[in-house]
Amino acid sequence: MNCQEAFEPRDEHNLLLESHVHPTDYTNPKSADRYNLVVIGAGTAGLVTAAGAAGMGAKVALIERGLMGGDCLNVGCVPSKGIISAARAVADVRRAGEFGVHVPEGVTIDFGAAMQRMRKLRSQISHHDSVRRFSQLGIDVFLGQASFLDASTVVVDGQKLHFKKAVIATGARAAAPPIPGLDEVDYLTNETLFSLTELPPRLGIIGAGPIGCEMAQTFARLGSKVHLVESMPGIMGREDRHAADLVANQMKKDGVEILCCGKELKVAKNADGSIRLTVESEGRGYDLSVDKLLVAVGRAPNIEGLDLEKAGVDSHKKGVTVDDHLRTTNPRIYAAGDICSPYQFTHAADFMARTVIRNALFMGRARVSKLVIPWCTYTSPEVAHVGLTGEQAAEKGIEIDTFTQEMSGVDRAILEGETGGFVKVHVRKGKDEIVGATIVAPHAGDMIGILVTAMTQKIGLGSIANVIHPYPTQGEAVRKVGDLYNRTRLTPLVKSLFENWLSWTR
Repeated sequence: MNCQEAFEPRDEHNLLLESHVHPTDYTNPKSADRYNLVVIGAGTAGLVTAAGAAGMGAKVALIERGLMGGDCLNVGCVPSKGIISAARAVADVRRAGEFGVHVPEGVTIDFGAAMQRMRKLRSQISHHDSVRRFSQLGIDVFLGQASFLDASTVVVDGQKLHFKKAVIATGARAAAPPIPGLDEVDYLTNETLFSLTELPPRLGIIGAGPIGCEMAQTFARLGSKVHLVESMPGIMGREDRHAADLVANQMKKDGVEILCCGKELKVAKNADGSIRLTVESEGRGYDLSVDKLLVAVGRAPNIEGLDLEKAGVDSHKKGVTVDDHLRTTNPRIYAAGDICSPYQFTHAADFMARTVIRNALFMGRARVSKLVIPWCTYTSPEVAHVGLTGEQAAEKGIEIDTFTQEMSGVDRAILEGETGGFVKVHVRKGKDEIVGATIVAPHAGDMIGILVTAMTQKIGLGSIANVIHPYPTQGEAVRKVGDLYNRTRLTPLVKSLFENWLSWTR
């Protein structure tokens, strides 16, 4: 990540951010003779590993060549949710008339102010990930490129750091796909998008995954004309198709033009400095001009410069090779986070780091495959998911029963005017063991937690029906799914027995 790009514009908020995550006046400490743990990379996985190990008494070194906090703080979760919140405010004002609230002069959007608010809030959060805080935890923080000298030594800034165990947590970065003409234009990625200070009147986005969909809807709500190009038949390829279709419909209402099944995509620079996109979508050709282009597809592991071969650590095109205990091919070196995980989420990196601490320092045998990892895409409505989709269960040959509660049957959702969603839960056929769930709702990310808890703690869907929720809440939809399951237990035979008993006891 280019530090300078992350700190544009050079306002007071970005200067504060810089002072926390990559202070220019910082001097690396003198290395200790030997460390219990050397952690390379100060994103979520690295920070959690370093802080957790140091808190248990380990002597820890933490190395970061770019920005403390990694992608999440600087160019990912934090800034994206900052501007998503602004876009949601715009959408709320626009639909205020539904509630009898009239805004006489319509909506006026100050994009620069919205971005400034994001930068301010990001800088306020950044002290949690700062060099100073981690130094105060007793961790030796080194800024610079780390390279393995051998199987037990890392070199940074001319110093040799000897370790008992090490953790590679260098993450991944945006990587553009091989699109003709793309290397001839100045395009945006998540690493540069949040440095914008002016709203692009026309925005092209390549890739309809989480980042592409979140930003397409956000910029459309803020006033851009957005063209979203996706090579697959629909958006959000990893999600339940019903869920993805609901979000796609809302995005279209917000003004996003979705061009799925995109073929023959080409990019070129126009004479006026704008960017030309030509693409075929569902049998129709499109020739579009945009002011900015966001590439939101593709990730590459940050392994350059590490000299992994000197440490006996194998890697591949998606990152570092690890086993189920997160050990690399060098049993003294572990990895965590985006550098080795198919689940490139902050919360996944957090819990992988906890697994590494157990295994690397305390001879644990914790398995990453045992983690139940949910995710959420923060579109409106949100899509939260855990476990298997119905399609994945079929591919694996797992027979399931599916129970769905539409949000249109939930009183609070009706009162809020937010009925376009559902809670869908898959259980093993004939049982109440939850194998997967998808929620589409305004705050689906908050609602999915009870189902993740149930899967982690082996609590069946029938038992969820016994959890009392306040009325009226949208979270009550989860309990209603439990009720749907329990009704299937009232078979004709059981009902007949109940009727006979009640008749006899009348």
